[in-house]
Amino acid sequence: MSMGARGSKPLNAICQVTSMPDREHNWTTCSQLVREATRRDACIVFLPEAFDFIGSYMEETLSLAEPLEGDYLQRYVSLAREWAVWLSLGGFHERGKDWESTQWIYNCHLLVDPKGCVVATYRKIHLFDVELEGRVSLKESTFTNPGSEIVPPVPTPAGKVGLAICYDLRFPEMSLALAQAGAEILTYPSAFTATTGAAHWEVLLRTCTIETQCYVVAAAQTGQHHPRCTSFGHSMVVDPWGSIVAQCQEGPSLCYAEIDLTYLHHLHQEMPVFAHRQPRLYGRAAAEWGFAPP
Repeated sequence: MSMGARGSKPLNAICQVTSMPDREHNWTTCSQLVREATRRDACIVFLPEAFDFIGSYMEETLSLAEPLEGDYLQRYVSLAREWAVWLSLGGFHERGKDWESTQWIYNCHLLVDPKGCVVATYRKIHLFDVELEGRVSLKESTFTNPGSEIVPPVPTPAGKVGLAICYDLRFPEMSLALAQAGAEILTYPSAFTATTGAAHWEVLLRTCTIETQCYVVAAAQTGQHHPRCTSFGHSMVVDPWGSIVAQCQEGPSLCYAEIDLTYLHHLHQEMPVFAHRQPRLYGRAAAEWGFAPP
């Protein structure tokens, strides 16, 4: 479908789901939401971290993971091609090329174009190792390999998209690097815990948009996945001024947001914060104080 049919402000669809250990159940939910979004003329559909499944325990997670060439991911490639839509597949449990030697997986965010081509793959750099006494206990690094590079922003009909995943949101160096590389949309597919989500989710997303002057799109997991895991939900889109322009309600659902790049570029002119940055001084201060430069 042509951009003219979609209008001057591209429509983005953000999916909120409750992934289970049952991959077939998750495929049914996600594919239905994608089809619904395309009927609304969305040009990109964003799915959350762990859209494929959330395992009940580590061994189950490792057993359900697949390589990118596997049958499960290829369903989504075919779905993008069938419905002529971009898909942000926000966190796939990937058996990488080193699976045989490590027996660990990657948390992989893929961007698929309407021809069914995987145009970008980002593997999560910052792994969620957190121990909040009596509230949250999770160590992603016990079964997941960290990624080793930030992926350049990808041109799409909605704007240049910078890829990240969940816990990456807490590291502003990454979002600033993507913004300086030209990103207009930063996407943080997530599975925030109920505890950390209630405290930090909205604050972090809005702060990110203000610091980077980008749109932020955050598709999220919601609800109870199994007896020991519940996600916060509240998928949302935040504009470069820090205003929430779309948000999902409770349960599996969709929300929609137009991306206004004219507004974004106008804001950059009115408040040219990146022209005012002094990275040379930040690096010098860090070196003088005994810290690694940003």
